[in-house]
Amino acid sequence: MITSLLIANRGEIASRVIRTARRMDIRTIALYSDADAEAPHVREADEAVRLPGVTPADTYLRADLVLEAARASGADAIHPGYGFLSENADFARACAEAGIVFVGPGPQAIDSMGSKTHAKDLMRAAGVPVLEGAVLNEGASREDLLAAADGLQFPVLVKAAYGGGGRGMRIVTAADELPEAVASAQREAQSAFGDPTVFLEHYVESPRHIEVQVFADTHGHVVHLFERECSIQRRYQKIIEEAPSVAVDEELRQRLGDAAVEAARAIGYVGAGTVEFVMGPNGDFWFLEVNTRLQVEHPVTEMITGTDLVEAQLLVAEGQPLPEPLLNARIDGHAIEVRLYAEDATDGFRPTPGVVNALVLPSGPGVRVDAGIDADSVVSQHYDPMLAKIITHAPTRELARRAMARALLETRVDGLTTNRDLLLGIMREPEFAAGMIDTGYLTRHDPAELSSSLTPQLLGEHLVALTVIEAGERRADRRHLPGVPVGWHNVAPPPSFAEYRCGDQEHRIEYRFDPHDQMRAEAWVDGTSHRVVFHRELGDLTIDGIRRGYTVTRHGPEAVVASARGSVAVTDVERFPEPGSSEAAGSLVAAMPGTVVKVDVEPGDRVSRGDLVVTLEAMKMEHAIRAPHDGRVASVGAQPGDVVDAGVVLAVIDEDEALSDE
Repeated sequence: MITSLLIANRGEIASRVIRTARRMDIRTIALYSDADAEAPHVREADEAVRLPGVTPADTYLRADLVLEAARASGADAIHPGYGFLSENADFARACAEAGIVFVGPGPQAIDSMGSKTHAKDLMRAAGVPVLEGAVLNEGASREDLLAAADGLQFPVLVKAAYGGGGRGMRIVTAADELPEAVASAQREAQSAFGDPTVFLEHYVESPRHIEVQVFADTHGHVVHLFERECSIQRRYQKIIEEAPSVAVDEELRQRLGDAAVEAARAIGYVGAGTVEFVMGPNGDFWFLEVNTRLQVEHPVTEMITGTDLVEAQLLVAEGQPLPEPLLNARIDGHAIEVRLYAEDATDGFRPTPGVVNALVLPSGPGVRVDAGIDADSVVSQHYDPMLAKIITHAPTRELARRAMARALLETRVDGLTTNRDLLLGIMREPEFAAGMIDTGYLTRHDPAELSSSLTPQLLGEHLVALTVIEAGERRADRRHLPGVPVGWHNVAPPPSFAEYRCGDQEHRIEYRFDPHDQMRAEAWVDGTSHRVVFHRELGDLTIDGIRRGYTVTRHGPEAVVASARGSVAVTDVERFPEPGSSEAAGSLVAAMPGTVVKVDVEPGDRVSRGDLVVTLEAMKMEHAIRAPHDGRVASVGAQPGDVVDAGVVLAVIDEDEALSDE
């Protein structure tokens, strides 16, 4: 029996594993980097061991440190979660050599699926449909690249041979794009997985991403627990998953399940795994990969089957047979999961590390939250930007969708820009509601438009609410003579004002309280008038005839105003900025903390609008910073390997005078 479990991971998956292990009376040991010293999973575990450093390469990816922590804490088993060392066959082998149970498949199974190209060969031999492709080793010449792509039809997909999670993936539509895409994918693959090998395969346009949960034990049982739909993706990473898929009928479900079970049997699989397929519009499907671990989206399978997959993992790791609920699983209702990320969906999904000032997560019947943060959590640039997963379960997809929309409306993460509004917009979008989705969904639908949950009218009302509530609080705090009305003047004063920055727009709100009735005010947002009535509480307002409750939270110059219709985050516009505090014209600044991995220009170089200038890595993804206009590089402020903070000037590009005069 497993009596003590070290969780070799962080964030929400570490917390998730701890919950089940505690229920099974298993002592839990957490690991934490210096950046995660105050993370929730550290407090939730019975014990914790520090891994000195902050980057994954120095901490959670150090197999030697993880094993030493297991020995020092007396752990008799290690659960790797997902990512990091979860699909590292050498680590699984080292655990066995140390006499520590690895909660996952054996090293041979991981090895066989570790290379996606080798995995395809095995699946082809097992009769599972596969897409053809070509391997590209590091240092391949331009001619080698073009020769490899010659037998494939464009568009092609560049993929990391070792790893997953969308990292090291690029879609290439023409041959001249191939060299840059391969080089970028190789750098990302090296950074994320320690191996730069990538391969090409034909890209199936407008496919669905369908995966099947499989489970096997050491007693000969291999089962599937139905499919998950994972087609809503950004940057080749899933953001919304559901089970079952609306595109899969019983006959197709049987074929998918049979193929997944054959794939698992072909590699002698034990434990929880996922067989991923790409599916065309006509129901044809092809093997993508086997993820030899628990998936991020495993909760939707748990919700529709009433099972605990982590519990089953631990039982199988103890040598026990699969529990009866897995052997005879049935589908009950529908479940949807969304991934709440610290990122700006309106700005190319730019990561937004920072500090969580306040946190409100949904609850209630049919709602589950797996979170890796709490109030005051620091979201580091060094790790994946996922903050939490929200899952809803209901008898039908439509009810699960509606429950998710309400759950997202109740969710607030102050201090960070998140993708909450995008997720909410998708839940309410007609094509998604009808189940008309594929991996190109966020190409057809502008993330910025989907994220616009507030109309200009509602935005104005929220800005008015913020302004008058804070003004009312200041008035209530003033000291004055009894009997003298606050703010009384014998000559009507000019309106007071406040200025806020919301996104890339600045708004000026002018306001004046009624001198005869301090419970009434008038405000103007960008020239539009709004009439306000206060009720018993400062946050209980009637604006333009509609009464709502508003809450305001402030942290220095940043504030969030929220109501049942949504929330708005703003930053105060500085009234008296320091002289010379703005950047020079043409400055390219780092939008987030990160590491410079590539600089493509030198001072004096001429560039055209859209040319690549600097490549920055943050939160495990590469971010291309391109020239905003034609011009000449005036200066370069960063070099490869530099760790930069948000706002640092990376380069300055002087605009061509000839073009600016036209």
